[in-house]
Amino acid sequence: MDDARWMGAALALASRGRGRTAPNPNVGCVIVSAGKVVGRGWTQAGGRPHAEAMALAQAGEKSRGATVYVTLEPCAHLSPRGPACADLLILSNVARVVVAVGDPDARTDGAGIARLRAAGIVVDVGTGESAARAAMAGFLTRLALERPYVTLKLAMSLDGAMAMDSGASKWITGPAARAHAHLERSRHEAILVGRATIDADAPTLDVRLAGLEDRAPRRLILSRVPAFAHPDGDSGAWENVSAPEAIAAITGVDHVLVEGGPATAAAFLAADLVDRLLLYRAPILIGGGRTIADIGVSDLADAHGRWRLTDARALGSDRLEVYERVRTRAAAAPPGARG
Repeated sequence: MDDARWMGAALALASRGRGRTAPNPNVGCVIVSAGKVVGRGWTQAGGRPHAEAMALAQAGEKSRGATVYVTLEPCAHLSPRGPACADLLILSNVARVVVAVGDPDARTDGAGIARLRAAGIVVDVGTGESAARAAMAGFLTRLALERPYVTLKLAMSLDGAMAMDSGASKWITGPAARAHAHLERSRHEAILVGRATIDADAPTLDVRLAGLEDRAPRRLILSRVPAFAHPDGDSGAWENVSAPEAIAAITGVDHVLVEGGPATAAAFLAADLVDRLLLYRAPILIGGGRTIADIGVSDLADAHGRWRLTDARALGSDRLEVYERVRTRAAAAPPGARG
């Protein structure tokens, strides 16, 4: 019970770094001694310091004989940006380390746990594994599939319309749902829309929540035309993506939020590049509005079993449903880039 409780605290800390740590994972760490937290940390913006280093610096001598809860296996490789966390834990004389999930980065992949055990530290693995995988989905997807983790946001009416037949879509959902969508923006390194959305709405795609304004993601446009004149005259702040598959080549991005219209949504769904759906449903009927274009489903049987509901909640008068793509875990992951 205590292990689950403290790992939950570490997972909460890990969420603070989501969308800001790529190519490093957003890890959380809590150090507990005599039932009290003596150190806590999470991976900082840009990937350093690591969560363990931050927590150990806070704990100081209180880390001796303590138990460390960390959401990812402590790294074991040397880096010009800092020492290996496994070595820091050994030098701090901690007694036990509880790890949620092993690090698939080929430079660590079990070596961190092995080094800790060789130093006489008790290591337990698996507490909170499922939640940790969800929290670090971007990092793990980049290693396993060599591309960012993609979330598709859809705001629609009860009858599935994403916009009026004229293309007007402001606003289908209410203030609470829009605020939640801005929170989601802050948790992604990049946000993508289609050319039609640029031309119709000239969106800024910033984060308009007090205290999170500096977390606005990089702005991507899905367009086969490499150069364009953005309506607000700020064309240089936009990065072109020629096709959904091209997101794999974007550096420093492990989470992409797709906010485009029906055609952009269909393109990513047809390419099977959507890992998570955010479905904001407003209690309105439009009739004859614009819906998602063809995604290549020719048989209803093929549409079943692909999505799993993971969350549902009311946001004011609207309803949010979160779905995750059902995929088999990759048998092996290519070398990673945790620095």
